[in-house]
Amino acid sequence: MNRGNAFVLGASGQMGRATVAALVADGWEVRAASRGGDVDEAWPDSVRAVRVDREDDAALAEALGDGCDVLVDMVAFGRGHARRLRAMSDRIGSAVVISSGAVYEDDQGRGFDTQGRPDGFPRYPVPIPESQATVAPGESTYATRKVALEQELLAAGEELPVTLLRAGAVHGPHCRTPRELYFVKRALDDRPVRVLAYGGLSRFHPVHVSNVAELVRLAARRPGSRVLNAGDPQAPTVADIGDAIDAVLGRRTETVLVDGPPPSPSVGETPWSGAHPVVYDMSAAEKELGYRAVTGYAESLPATVEWLAARLHGKEWTEAFPKMAANYGKGTLFDYPAEDAWLAEHRAG
Repeated sequence: MNRGNAFVLGASGQMGRATVAALVADGWEVRAASRGGDVDEAWPDSVRAVRVDREDDAALAEALGDGCDVLVDMVAFGRGHARRLRAMSDRIGSAVVISSGAVYEDDQGRGFDTQGRPDGFPRYPVPIPESQATVAPGESTYATRKVALEQELLAAGEELPVTLLRAGAVHGPHCRTPRELYFVKRALDDRPVRVLAYGGLSRFHPVHVSNVAELVRLAARRPGSRVLNAGDPQAPTVADIGDAIDAVLGRRTETVLVDGPPPSPSVGETPWSGAHPVVYDMSAAEKELGYRAVTGYAESLPATVEWLAARLHGKEWTEAFPKMAANYGKGTLFDYPAEDAWLAEHRAG
């Protein structure tokens, strides 16, 4: 069954790769657009790769050609990108655009952008519904740009029906900043112990790339103007994640729990760490789209761990994942001497 023509922007990224495959399997003719015009080896030959720079308006308009039935944008940020899509709305049947769960703020005005301040970590309801307040739109941070994107696109109304997916902590193969690296590298380094702040109870709701792709697939079938959370069926604690990765690798690691914040920036801090849980309500996606997750967190881990281990083989982690190093710092995530010094003092006391 031919469902129509789909144009995927950012097709070479981790979410884009999975989305192209899901749309093809569902009967769409897919053009996979990316800056490098890359082709995933898992895609069938019917996928047409397109080389285009998202920032080049003329090139994007040319690549879109006569248009598409659905445009999927994995890499949109800010009002500028939203206005470019709206400018081509006469050639786009509907759109599905990736936003972020980082847009939310709590009733004290705290959000992801305030995490570094004293008592700045947001205290959201559990779970967070799409009706939760968002930060003010702007162009200064990731979160404010995503809100600006959302508002501009939703203002299009019937001119361009758009589903905005507020993604949680995205995971799976091909990630440039894989949180799972924190535990996988430690296991491969034969690290016998780990320290987890906040009692190991931090929760940052993950979403596997295949679950994002499933939400895109369903939204493409049911065009409309809406905002939906995007998450896995479970939101495990950071301690659960460490144990699950150990299970994949056949290891057992001692876990030392710290009540409260990390003792230092390089001890007890993980990419999931937070003083309060961040869990997204998925009931709206279930009701509006009939969403059922393709996979769960633990079930998806073996492929992710295998990919991470292969990427790390024979390389420094900073070489294998330079964006991860840039985001978190080269000396923070795996500062084993600092951790050993703290453990020695902790155990002596």
